Amino acid sequence: MSRRIIALLAGLAATAAMAIVLPIQAASAADCASAWSSGAVYVGGNQASYNSHNWQAKWWTQGETPGSADVWADQGSCGGGGGTPTPGTCDYPNWAQGHNYITGDIVRYTNGNLYIAEHDNPGYDPTISTWYWDPYTCTGGGTTTPPPSGDFVVTEAQFNQMFPNRNSFYSYSGLTTAMGSFTAFAKTGSDTIRKQEAAAFLANVNHETGGLYYIVEQNTANYPHYCDTSQSYGCPAGQSAYYGRGPIQLSWNFNYKAAGDALGIDLLNDPYKVERDAAISWKTALWYWMTQNGPGTMTPHNAMVNSRGFGETIRSINGSIECNGGNPAQVQSRVDAYKKFTGILGVDPGGNLSC
Repeated sequence: MSRRIIALLAGLAATAAMAIVLPIQAASAADCASAWSSGAVYVGGNQASYNSHNWQAKWWTQGETPGSADVWADQGSCGGGGGTPTPGTCDYPNWAQGHNYITGDIVRYTNGNLYIAEHDNPGYDPTISTWYWDPYTCTGGGTTTPPPSGDFVVTEAQFNQMFPNRNSFYSYSGLTTAMGSFTAFAKTGSDTIRKQEAAAFLANVNHETGGLYYIVEQNTANYPHYCDTSQSYGCPAGQSAYYGRGPIQLSWNFNYKAAGDALGIDLLNDPYKVERDAAISWKTALWYWMTQNGPGTMTPHNAMVNSRGFGETIRSINGSIECNGGNPAQVQSRVDAYKKFTGILGVDPGGNLSC
């Protein structure tokens, strides 16, 4: 027994000696994380180095300088130029359409950029809605930087030239803010294709709103007809609440439900948000453009980036009424606006303009 006690006391003494010695060892600065980039997107937990300090993002941020914005938490001084990247840190699986993802899953999209699931989803396209996916910047193995949302191929001066009589509600800033939720819009393909898509979108919303003048549908007699009572969720805002609003004149309770679900906004219970908030209004138009086939066979976005022609965008928006000889004058009105807008942007309109 006495030997065991002596051995135990000896062990405790050795441990105490270590406790005394360790604090006097010189502490070395942590390795610096990858340098902060104003164009990169960071989400909560991501780290970056700036002014010889490591910083950790508390939530989503882009363009906010560490040390000058509350989104960044100072992790202390650093040195050593970032150290050796950890192999495999950015080795995430490729995104697969139709695959079920849960919150926190990280995937590599077809453009090489990384995205993190903000909500569970059945394989929605990461470039369609930031409700389900956020751009993700990895650490330790390199950085992925999504296209900056501010680089729109249409300048504000060109936008004003296109819409000289527009309602002030339809602001340029509202559009560019909304584009942050649809990072592939007017950013896919060559510069010509990007400008053609922007012109096509703006030409169609020009037609739907009288040159971005009308915010809501003018024929009030139609208002009660946009409630599909066969839908299980019904029309909680009232039978006459789902009339056309915004740049694309979003209508019907099922479209407000689908758009709201994709955008993370309750538009089924409050469809009036589309006529009150310019960014939301533009988002609903971009949601339709990027995700809906309508009476056509492809989304307007896919029609333009795959060079199927402006005529296919008309078909996807109002083809059942206007195309195939239904209303040639309305089709020509859209085509004329598209030609005008491509002229302002300095690109050829391409072929297949009509439907």
